Amino acid sequence: MEQTNTGGVKFTGDYFDEAINYVQEKETTPIEFTDTPIEFTRKQTPVYSGVLNYFPDAIKEVAQCSFMGNQQHNPDKPLHWDRSKSGDELDALTRHLLEAGTIDTDGVRHSAKVAWRALANLQKEIENEQSDS
Repeated sequence: MEQTNTGGVKFTGDYFDEAINYVQEKETTPIEFTDTPIEFTRKQTPVYSGVLNYFPDAIKEVAQCSFMGNQQHNPDKPLHWDRSKSGDELDALTRHLLEAGTIDTDGVRHSAKVAWRALANLQKEIENEQSDS
């Protein structure tokens, strides 16, 4: 690892180990890895400042993707996630990922569909975990 002239850090070689060592040198508390999710407080869950504020245009694209999907699968019905229509989130995500950077035939970016499918998969993972406990 070497310090750059702009104050940044350039990792070389085994990036992961060097990054962990660098962070541990700078922090007073070492990083601990667990198999269980960390419990975050409300203040540690910055939905607006940590997600919406970072990606406003991307979030709008995903919302438009959601709207178009509702129009495709449930025309003239209120916006809702009809989970009976498609449950193959990771396969669909991968199909759209292969065409990332292009626009699908319905006018929606494939990358927006990747993001929507990733969110759908994450939501289902969390719900499954909650129902198991």
